[in-house]
Amino acid sequence: MYKVRIDKFEGPFDLLVYLLENARMDIYDIRVAEITEQYIDYLKEMESLHMEVDTEFIVLAAVLIRLKSRMLLPRITETGEIVIEEDPRKELQGRLLEYMRIKKAAEMLAELEEYNLAIHEKPAEDMSEYLNEPDEILHATEDQMVNAFILFLTRKKKVEEVSRRYQRVRRRKETIEARIEYMTERLETKLREGNGSVSFTELLPEEADRYDVTLSFMSLLSMIKNQGYDAVQKENFGEITVKRKEIQADV
Repeated sequence: MYKVRIDKFEGPFDLLVYLLENARMDIYDIRVAEITEQYIDYLKEMESLHMEVDTEFIVLAAVLIRLKSRMLLPRITETGEIVIEEDPRKELQGRLLEYMRIKKAAEMLAELEEYNLAIHEKPAEDMSEYLNEPDEILHATEDQMVNAFILFLTRKKKVEEVSRRYQRVRRRKETIEARIEYMTERLETKLREGNGSVSFTELLPEEADRYDVTLSFMSLLSMIKNQGYDAVQKENFGEITVKRKEIQADV
């Protein structure tokens, strides 16, 4: 005889779902006779253990017995014709599916509750001292308002002047080696055209900014040191000219 020994179920559908899963029975193809016998055996086991059986368990047992009889005995009309009706298990399947959806949602809510119980929130602060304060009214004369507005315009003008005069150095990935190669090519081209020297400005890229000038000047210093070029500046802040370094003959 099939016996189920479990302490407690939350309700009759909880027991029925357990029996279906334990028998590896598809909810869409319930073997009603088999599952009904297992269900009634469990109720008998509860009675033998002097456990109180709730009314809802007995109601579901009656539903299963009725469903079992409908599955075994066909419906016959007064004229003796057999009536082919919809699968009588369909209603039970719908109720089981609804129960399983609700149970799954309840388990999810229980997990969220357990998770939230582990979260410690900061107690709410008393904001009454800020909310209960009346609006602060600024008392100022017409002259004070005019002076404040003039001060605002003056500061705004200074900010605009600083923005026009200074610009942020852009970060580029160009290296000194790449700039040396660029400047050397331009310098040699100019020298081959017959120019004895080339101005530093002509070696700069088009629309050069401060970053370009700084990078080009550092590249020029490296060219003077390592590539046989020379540079001349006749006056402070004057134009720098670049030429090939003169090679002195041995005497």
